Amino acid sequence: KHSLTLYLGKRDYVDHVQNVDPIGNSYFYTWHFLFVQLACAFRYGREDLDVIGLSFRKDIWFKHLQLYPAADHKPTLTPMHDCLLKKAGEQGHAFTFDIPVNLPCSVTLQPGPDDAGKACGVDFEVKTYISDVADPEEQLDKKDTARLIVRKIQFAPDATGAPGPKADICKSFMMSDKPVHLEASLDKEIYYHGDPINVNVKVKNETTKTVTKIKVTVDQTTDVVLYSADKYTKTVLCQEFGETIDANSTFDKSLTIIPLLADNKEKRGLALDGRLKDEDTNLASNTIMRDGMDKEVLGILVSYKIKVNLMVSSGGLLGGLTASDVQVELPLILMNPKPQEVSRWESKGELLSVRLIDPNVH
Repeated sequence: KHSLTLYLGKRDYVDHVQNVDPIGNSYFYTWHFLFVQLACAFRYGREDLDVIGLSFRKDIWFKHLQLYPAADHKPTLTPMHDCLLKKAGEQGHAFTFDIPVNLPCSVTLQPGPDDAGKACGVDFEVKTYISDVADPEEQLDKKDTARLIVRKIQFAPDATGAPGPKADICKSFMMSDKPVHLEASLDKEIYYHGDPINVNVKVKNETTKTVTKIKVTVDQTTDVVLYSADKYTKTVLCQEFGETIDANSTFDKSLTIIPLLADNKEKRGLALDGRLKDEDTNLASNTIMRDGMDKEVLGILVSYKIKVNLMVSSGGLLGGLTASDVQVELPLILMNPKPQEVSRWESKGELLSVRLIDPNVH
């Protein structure tokens, strides 16, 4: 018999665009072979179906390391390694994984109210396991493994000072020789989750019709590119403003919106930033593509757009006009801010420890 323990210094690893925090530090004792594996995988079906021979999990990337007997993996020890090895005892063995920069960030697809089992999405798992043979691909018994889910996350880049997006349209109507001008813009390029977003709206109504209200919506588009061309859009905010714009008049005002996960808890399939167990998270951050990246490796691509619609009265016998008759769209980037203070260990991304104990040895 044996006891296998996996220690973790932290569970969030930051994608800095040019590099990703490394994962490292492990522990073992006895006559078995000991391996540790880091896997990035995409789950796109119910976990409970795996037991009947159907697997809805696809590995995007994985790497094995042999920790015992000692192989050619000799990581540079860091203060976090030293701390965890001291906790593990004399049987400790250190390791480090370098996460490739082209891998996706952790994304969870929100399950429905009646869904059970592990949620679909992209996740990262550190798994350590023992084996009687030097074969990392051997079929494993769960009692011989220890697993922990970690997250690959990305923070918003430093402010570039670039202006926010702007869009405009000039729309003419039947039986009217003059148009409606609509312009919408954002104050900046990137917004943080939970922060107010000011949508600047300018209207010049040269027609004889009346704008009865303004509707602002935020749509999340999720593009599942790994296993199929599955692309869908879900509205995460729809807000109407009772602003009346009379014929031959102008309008210039900022309308404030805040798209939140709290208002979308029941929407199945909504993309969220990866979560650990049942802890809170937020709407998924935008997928940031680097030059030359293969988007299929990313598994799930997430983007947002804001739509501004003018609700125009019919103003005649020919029938009404719908909100879509005067509409503009703006791209929206939602991300998490960089923490104000990052510890020396966290900034370097040092991490992990594993322990396997033979209780017959004292």
